[in-house]
Order: sequence, then C-alpha cells, then structure tokens
Amino acid sequence: MTDTPLHTDLYIDGRWRPGSGGERLDVLDPADLSVIADVAVATEQDCMDAVDAAAAAAEGWAATAPRVRSELLRTVFDILTAEAEQLAELMVRENGKSWGDAIGEAAYATEFFRWFAEEAVRVPGDYRLSPAGDKRMVVDRQPIGVSLLITPWNFPAAMATRKLAPALAAGCTTILKPAPETPLTAGYVVDVLHRAGVPRGVVNLVMPTPPDVPVRAMLDRPEVRKLSFTGSTEVGRALLHACADSVVSASMELGGNAPLVVLPGADLEEAVAGALLAKMRNGGAACTAANRFYVHDSVHDEFVARMDSALAQVTVGPGLDRRNTLGALVSTGERDKVASLVEEAVAEGATVVRGGTSHEVGAFYDATLLSGVRHGSAITRTEVFGPVTPVVRYSDVDEAVAMANDTEFGLMAYVFGEEREAMAVARRLESGMVAVNRGVVSDPAAPFGGVKQSGLGREGSSEGILEFLEEKYIALTA
Repeated sequence: MTDTPLHTDLYIDGRWRPGSGGERLDVLDPADLSVIADVAVATEQDCMDAVDAAAAAAEGWAATAPRVRSELLRTVFDILTAEAEQLAELMVRENGKSWGDAIGEAAYATEFFRWFAEEAVRVPGDYRLSPAGDKRMVVDRQPIGVSLLITPWNFPAAMATRKLAPALAAGCTTILKPAPETPLTAGYVVDVLHRAGVPRGVVNLVMPTPPDVPVRAMLDRPEVRKLSFTGSTEVGRALLHACADSVVSASMELGGNAPLVVLPGADLEEAVAGALLAKMRNGGAACTAANRFYVHDSVHDEFVARMDSALAQVTVGPGLDRRNTLGALVSTGERDKVASLVEEAVAEGATVVRGGTSHEVGAFYDATLLSGVRHGSAITRTEVFGPVTPVVRYSDVDEAVAMANDTEFGLMAYVFGEEREAMAVARRLESGMVAVNRGVVSDPAAPFGGVKQSGLGREGSSEGILEFLEEKYIALTA
C-alpha cells in the first residue's frame, strides 16, 4: 500500500476499538492473494454495544437541524472528493477491480453525500383542511430510528454511501455492516465521517463473521427500526423473515438477471459500445450488469463480430496498473463460479468466441464471449457476476420480450434499437430500470431499485431519504 490509511477495528460510539473476542480476519488482495491487513471481527456483544450507542444518540441526532446535518454531509463530500485516489486505491487492493472502475466508483460514491446534503433540507410534509371542514390535517415526516445497513463487496464504497447518506440526512443513527471481503473501504468512509465531525453513536461499524446470529440479534432489538440491505435474493429472503418477527421496515436491493435486447434496425456501433459498458463495468460484478444478450437474427452475426473485436481490446491485470481495463474478481471462489457457468454453457451447446480462461495467479478471468447460447440454460438463469457475454439469437420481438421477462428478477434491462420501438419494448419489460440505447443508468438523482424478487423500495433520488422517514398525521381543530 501507499500512504492510504487503513482502519481495521470496529467503530462504536465514536471510537475505534478491537472486537471483544480478539478474533481477526485476513483481507486478501485478489490480484495476487496476498494479505493486505487483518480486521477486527465483531462478537454479538460488540453488535449490541453498537445498537446501544446508536439508540443513545438517536434522539439528539433526530433533533439536529436539517441544515446542520446537510453541512456535515457536504463536508464529507468535500473530503472524499479531495481523497478520491486514496479511496480508489483501497478498492483496487481489496476488491480487485480495475483502476478505471475504482476511480469511477469513488466519484459515484462521493456524489451521494452531495445529493443527500441537498435532500436533508427538503423533506416534504403537508398541511390542509379536511374535506369535511372539521379539522386541519398536518402530515409530518420523522426519522424512522436506528438503521442497520448491510452492504456487499462489489461496490464497497458506493453501496455504503448510498445508504449512509440518506439515513443520516433523514436524522437516523446507523450501524454499518460491510462484506468481509471489503471491510477496509467501509472503514475509510466511516473515518471520513468521523473526521467531518459526526457525533458519537450516530455512525457505527461492525463486522460479525459469520453474520447470521449477530445480525438476527440486532434485528430483534426493539431500538432497531430499519434494515437496508444490498445483496443476494437468497440472503434477502432470510433477512425479510428475520424482520417479520419485530416488524422491522426493510428496504431490499437484491439480485438481478438483466436482459439486453438488440432489436432489428439497431445502430450496431451504438449497441456494441453500450453493451460493452453494460457488461464490462466493474468486470461484470454488478447487479445491473447485462447478464443475457438477446440479439435479432438480422444483426446477430455482425453484433457478435463487433463485440468480439471490442472485447479483444480489453486488457486484464492488476488494477494498480492503470493501463488494465479488467481487474480480478473478488476471490478465486467467484472466479471458479464464473468458469463453471461457462463450462456448463459449452456443455449445453454454446460456443466460446473469445476468452473462457482463468489465470494461474490471482482471481482473474478473461473477457469472454459466448454464441449459440440457449435461453433457459443455467447461464441465462444465474447472475454471472463476471466478464461473460452470453448471446442468444431470436427472430421475433415478442419472443425476445417473453424471454427477457422469463425470470424471477426484475432490476435492470437494456434495449437497443430505433427509439420509438425501443421505448415500446422498454415499457413491456418487467424491470425497475431500463436503459434505452445506453449502457449505464446509475445516478444519485435517479430512483434505483427493482421489481419482482429484485427488491423492495428505492435508493437515491428523493425517494431514497423517504425510506428512512415515517409519516405522522396530526389532526388540529379547524
């Protein structure tokens, strides 16, 4: 590492401290599998201490003027903007992603603090005369309370800031639990909040491993009133069951299986450029990544040829070498999962046009293009989370829409074609977000979330802060 600071302990009640059990967990660099650092593992008691700290700070933080909360978040934005390269380097080292992806994430993650600094002072309410004329109706929005925030490894900065910023803007105190693969980035973000002057107990950081029992214990505490989770649908289902016992409000950003539909008449230069972004951003390890490509007969062969040429320009290697455009997967386990999906697709009749190989050192997997993929095969039903482009040929647009919707997920979809036809197809797709003739949609000002088993609620936009607020109706005499 360079001079990027590492924060390897828990952060509870305004101070860094080791776990009470003394256990530490190694954090690996997936590029060479070396140990970067070891971090404190939280016991159940540590997690209870975090709940106590957040609960003790809740009333004071909720009563803090919105402008004060806003200015603190703006200060965090300023610090992170100045330290973007340090944050990016940390993500490269513990996550494996390329430098371009890391510096892009640093900028995206930072923007959530600026956006919600502005939203903090614009929480809406209502005041009106009832239809019967017998009362004045006041609708207020108040902080929901102590919020448990659970984040994944693929965007370790952005997923933390997309939850911390709206929760803090709303006046909620927080407990952040990052993924064990990428705890150092979470520690960095929490330290920036500490340096910006966040009051004791308002932000807490714990990392119980394994998490199941301690997380359940936190959700069982009556002080915890909100869970915001980003991760797999399987884990999300289990957490929803846990929330049910205490009727904890839950926001869920779960798995995806994004279709990318190329219509007849699509501009193939635009389609390939967009497909490359939709697939290769973050090495394909994104819930929004294009996962299955449905390409019309009339443009199929040319699309595959152009995509092959584009992927040939991808350079694979450690992210600290800024010339590389594809880094490592987060672990050898993730790499092997991707490899097995490709092997299974080939066994089912697909052809490897490019790639399909792992590297001997590190968790690297080459950019891969498959043609002749059959809809319904394992690779079209599984969130690949890697740099693999499986192409399915189709002949009828209605058939393409039906195949695109043939999934329990509904987070993201992509359509390329003449704008009017593409918009018509976009409206038919069962997805919370659709990109038309572009490869990226993420923006702090846009509502992010899915339908079906891809989630509940929205993050970002003005909706993001509402997830951490509850409505209170007060009736006054007219």
